[in-house]
Amino acid sequence: MTQHASLVALHERIAAVNDVLNATSVLTWDSRTMMPAGGAETRGHQIATLTRIARDLLLAPETERALEGAERAVEGLAEDSAKRRMVQQTRHAVEHHKRVPASLIQERAALRTVAQAAWIEARSKSDFSVFSSYLAKTVELSRAYADCIGWSEHPYDAMVSIYEPGETAASLKDLFKELRAGLLPILDAARSRPQPRSDFLFRDFPEEGQRAFGLSLTEKLGYDLQRGRLDTTVHPFEVSFTRNDVRITTRYNRNYLPASIFGTAHETGHGLYEQGVDPAYTRTTLTTDLVGLYAVGGTSFGAHESQSRLWENHIVRSRTFWQLHFPELQKHFPDQLGDVSAEEFYRAVTRVEPGFIRVEADELTYDFHIILRADIECALMDRSLPVADLPEAWNAAIRRDLDLVVPNDAHGVLQDVHWSTGYIGSFPTYTIGNVMGAQMMETLRRQKPSLDAAITAGEYSTLAQELRTRIWQHGRRFRRDELLERETGRRLDPAPYLAYLRSKYAT
Repeated sequence: MTQHASLVALHERIAAVNDVLNATSVLTWDSRTMMPAGGAETRGHQIATLTRIARDLLLAPETERALEGAERAVEGLAEDSAKRRMVQQTRHAVEHHKRVPASLIQERAALRTVAQAAWIEARSKSDFSVFSSYLAKTVELSRAYADCIGWSEHPYDAMVSIYEPGETAASLKDLFKELRAGLLPILDAARSRPQPRSDFLFRDFPEEGQRAFGLSLTEKLGYDLQRGRLDTTVHPFEVSFTRNDVRITTRYNRNYLPASIFGTAHETGHGLYEQGVDPAYTRTTLTTDLVGLYAVGGTSFGAHESQSRLWENHIVRSRTFWQLHFPELQKHFPDQLGDVSAEEFYRAVTRVEPGFIRVEADELTYDFHIILRADIECALMDRSLPVADLPEAWNAAIRRDLDLVVPNDAHGVLQDVHWSTGYIGSFPTYTIGNVMGAQMMETLRRQKPSLDAAITAGEYSTLAQELRTRIWQHGRRFRRDELLERETGRRLDPAPYLAYLRSKYAT
C-alpha cells in the first residue's frame, strides 16, 4: 500500500468510526428528548453495542495497517498540519483504548442510559436514593477506567484528561484558588448594593412565546436552522451529527423567563461552534473525539464551553443586547412586560443573587457551583466521600460558599444530568470556558476596535466570523492552549475574566 493510499484508507476507517458515533448520538438525543421512559434499558444496550463497534473499528488490524502507513506518509509535514494531527490523534486514541477492556467500555455505555432514566425519576421525586446506586456504579466504573488509563498523583487526573487534556486535580486546584480570591471581593461589592426589581421575571410566560423568542434569538446569533433545530428537554444540551445537523435543546419554566432565554443562548454558542467547523474535516479525526468515543468538532469541553458562555454572557447578558432587543421580547409578552423598561430588564437578569441552580446562577456565583462539583468529584474518585454521604456534603458546601440552605435534593445534588451520563471530570470545563471566553473577548476587542460598534448595532455576524476563523473552523486540530497562544499570545489566564467581572459588577 502506498503512503497516499494509507492516508485514504485511514480516512475511510475513521469515517466509519465517526458514522457509528453519530448514530450513537442520534439515539442519545432521542433518549433525552422524545423516548418513552420504558425504552431506557434497551436503548442503553443499543448505545453500548454501537460504542463497542466504534471501538472495534478503531482497534481493528486494518486500521492499524493504515495508521502505520499514514504515519510514514506524514513524517515530512509540519507538526501542526491537519494531516499530521489527524494521524497523531488517531495513534494516541488507539494506544489509549488498547489499555481499556472492551467490556468496560460497553458496561459504561450501557449504564449511561438507565442511570439517566433513574436520575430523571429521582429528580422528579426529589429523592436521591432513587439514583444513588446508579451513581455508585458510575463512580466504580470511572475508577476502573482511570486505573486502566493510568495516573500518578490523583485518579481524577485521568478522568479530567478525557475532557480537558493537560489539566489535573492539582492544576485545577491552583486555578480555583486564584479565581476564588479574585471573585470574593467582587461578589462582596455587588451584594452590598440594593437589589434591582425582578418581580416581573416570575410572572406567567406561556411556552409558545418563550419558544418563538428563543428561535428568533438563535437566528440572530447566527445559528443555521437549516442545519439544526431547537427542542425541549429536562436538562439543556447540544449535540451534532456532523456540522450539517447540529441540534440544541432548552427547557421552559412558565414562571421564570430567564431560564429558557439564557439556556437557549448557551446552547446556541455550542451549536455555532459545531456548525462552524471546516467542511473538509467532516467525518475525520478532527471532528471525532476518538478517546471519548464521541463525534464532536470542539477541541475540548472547555473550549466548547468558552463559546457557549461567551455568547450567553458577553453578548446576550449585556446591556446593549437588551437595549436593542427588549422591544421584541415585549411583543411576545405585552401583558407581562408592559410595565418594564429595557434597563430594568437588564438589571434584573444581571442581578447578583446566590441561588441553588447552577444553570440559573448569576455570573459571580456560577464558578462557586463548579468548584463545589469538582471538589466532590475528586472526593468520590479517591474514595474520601462515599456516595451515600453526597447530599450532606453538597448541602454543607452550598451553605459555606453561598450561605443558602438547600431545601431538597432536586434543588441540590440532583440538579445536573452529568453524573448520570458518566461525565465525571467534565464540570471544571465550565469554569475553564468562562476564563477562555473572556480571554478571547479581551483580545478581539483590542485587535478589532470596530467589534463593539458591530455588537451594539446587533451585527453579531462580525463576532461570529472572527470566532469561526480563530476557533471553530479548526475543529480538533489545535489543542486548547495552542488556540489561546495563537490568538491571545498566552495560555489560559484568569486575569481577563476577573477584569471583565470587575468592570461589570464592581464599578
